[in-house]
Amino acid sequence: MAILIKGEKRIIFGKNASRAIRREGKVPAIFYGANTTSIPLVVSKKDIIKILKSESGENTIFKVSFNSESQDAMIKELQIDPVTDELLHVDLYQIAMDKIIRVSIPVVPVGEAVGVKAEGGFVDFMTREVEIECLPKDIPEQIEIDISSLHIHQSVKVEDVRPFEGVEIITEPDTVLILIDVPHKEEVIEEVEEEEEVITEGEEPEVIKKEKEEEEKEAEKKEEKKKEQEKKEEEREKE
Repeated sequence: MAILIKGEKRIIFGKNASRAIRREGKVPAIFYGANTTSIPLVVSKKDIIKILKSESGENTIFKVSFNSESQDAMIKELQIDPVTDELLHVDLYQIAMDKIIRVSIPVVPVGEAVGVKAEGGFVDFMTREVEIECLPKDIPEQIEIDISSLHIHQSVKVEDVRPFEGVEIITEPDTVLILIDVPHKEEVIEEVEEEEEVITEGEEPEVIKKEKEEEEKEAEKKEEKKKEQEKKEEEREKE
């Protein structure tokens, strides 16, 4: 049975309005597609999280109802606060069940590789998702790859994947998906006695300085990302 999300036509806009919507357990959204103009909506945050936690995740097909009618849709894009991880906005894309669409699906290894079990290697995920094209009804939840026969330095590429009926893989054929790699040996560093550095009053040790600089840079990056999200949200409000 298809999931049904009830949408309300959004009539108030702006940062304060968006915050008020989120305080009520709802999320600002935009519904759009090839056969419709962009429609601003408000949807339940709980409904969106339910979809994201389902087996097919963002590739879940569901119904969006508003204005006494319902449309088939998928989640196209999510806007998440980089600091708090709060869901800020969601794009809902109208789909036609008889039209081919392009989506990304996860790659999942099955079994334990010989190179891991007997040769001391480890599984290196080179590419975690592949792009495919198919009808909405044919979207697979994931691509399972049997890695049990792989030895160290052996890999699985896109071209090695057995195709699904009605599904075309768009990712380049020579793209490596999974590699059985070997841990790199740590270089032995000779301990060299060094004279203790004289630290004058008020001067910080070099290690502490570097840690502080890294923390400051990380804080700056988060702040910049937050500003970008706010700017993006403002642009959406103007639509």
